[in-house]
Amino acid sequence: MSLTVKSLEEDLGGQLLTCTTRNVGLTPEGETLLPLARQLLADWDNTEELLRQRFTLQTGWVSVAAMPSFAGNRLPAALKVFRGRYPRVNVAVHDVINEQVLEMVRHRRVELGIGFEPESNNALSFTPFYRDRFVAVVSKDSPLAGLGEVSWAELLGEDFIALQRPSAVRLLLEQAIEPMHGKLAVAFESHQLSTIGRMVANGLGVSAVPSLCIGQMQELGACCIALVGPRIERRIGLMMLADHKLSAAAQALREVLIEDARNSR
Repeated sequence: MSLTVKSLEEDLGGQLLTCTTRNVGLTPEGETLLPLARQLLADWDNTEELLRQRFTLQTGWVSVAAMPSFAGNRLPAALKVFRGRYPRVNVAVHDVINEQVLEMVRHRRVELGIGFEPESNNALSFTPFYRDRFVAVVSKDSPLAGLGEVSWAELLGEDFIALQRPSAVRLLLEQAIEPMHGKLAVAFESHQLSTIGRMVANGLGVSAVPSLCIGQMQELGACCIALVGPRIERRIGLMMLADHKLSAAAQALREVLIEDARNSR
């Protein structure tokens, strides 16, 4: 202890203690330092306890970005499992288009992102959940509703309702059908899948969405049918920075998401 005090006095440039053969006391400067030192020790104890709670997931915070088709359909069930295991860890969900998911992960605004598999990018680590296929969405009274499957040629004979650019779903559809069917002719556009579902259900046209949206479309009053010619598929999964060590909370959420994806296959 004496060496520690001596070193501190040398750093500060003056004495903190007065020492005699019978007792040790504080100098005026030492009296000034004492309450500050006590506060620093208390703050350190609080900081140590807070970090211990975060490492053991007794408390914490994690942010995840997810494209709307996943955030509105599959994510809530996984978050329910996560909340049951870690009730004091809070989660912020950023419901954004696929391109913004990638951007938020790259710029460290979130630790985890969920979306379509990105093009070759060494900066990101991608863990696939499953391969999703696109399905046709039609109204219940559409002549197509009773079919077991529908071709793109049949679907494009109706007014088409699409997500607005730069949605990854919109871009993927355009790229996939152009070689066989030419440029996608769009009658209505919307940023929200729920709006598209309502439009279709009310007979304004048809659409195509990832199959993970089937439940949502049915709840909105529309029908979903297998879509071929071409069959469009894309892997959906979890993204993080390849060189980034996740926080304890983010790692726990990652494990729950992967577990939920495996159980849902």
